[in-house]
Amino acid sequence: MHLEVHQFACLDDNYGFLLHDPVSGETACIDTPDAAAYLREAAHRGWQITQIWNTHWHPDHAGGNTAIKAVTHCKVTAPEAEADKIVAIDRTVKHGDVVTLGAYEACVIDVGGHTLGHIAYHLPASGLAFVGDSVFALGCGRMFEGTAPQFWASLLRLKALPPQTMLYCAHEYTAANAKFALHADPENAALQDYAEHITKARAANQPTVPMALARELATNPFLRADDVGLQARWGGVGDSVATFAALREAKNSF
Repeated sequence: MHLEVHQFACLDDNYGFLLHDPVSGETACIDTPDAAAYLREAAHRGWQITQIWNTHWHPDHAGGNTAIKAVTHCKVTAPEAEADKIVAIDRTVKHGDVVTLGAYEACVIDVGGHTLGHIAYHLPASGLAFVGDSVFALGCGRMFEGTAPQFWASLLRLKALPPQTMLYCAHEYTAANAKFALHADPENAALQDYAEHITKARAANQPTVPMALARELATNPFLRADDVGLQARWGGVGDSVATFAALREAKNSF
């Protein structure tokens, strides 16, 4: 039996994720944007929430911790570097640590940049990674707290995951991201195909998350700041950090 991921829309554009191990019966909330939605979705499936894994401190990621814990008595895992901003924590983790759900292990990855202590959870045996707001389909998070060198180093860690890894990001931003990506990299045929797929999916009210890392590596301009063509177009030839910073700044005002 394999891990099950239940994905559901909540708030304005967030996705909620429940990760369930049918062998142990354990269920983890990946972030807690909407406590009522998480409790309702778990109840519908007969799943008992036993853990919460927070990626970063923003309220649409950790705001439901207290309410869910009050009902379920679950254990909360959160990034060590943001422990002062997250409530109800039982365990803090940092890059290289491991958390478990039943017999499954998730490796903690430092993906700071959107916030300073942002982390992702990679489950290598299942080919899944929960990346919060560090990277989106065809995009990346706004650089609210980090620096361009820090954020690019974080993206390099995600780029190094097996290309078949499925990335679960926390927002449905893909249609808007596709418009900027086409502006940033207009001659990318793979991106053009991807953008067409996204348009059709959203027209049918289908989610664009999760997304395959391999596809993002070929199409996401923020993951391709080391591409010589993008560097020539956006500045920073030979300097991936400079190209990433230029792309991120351009996206901020696009």
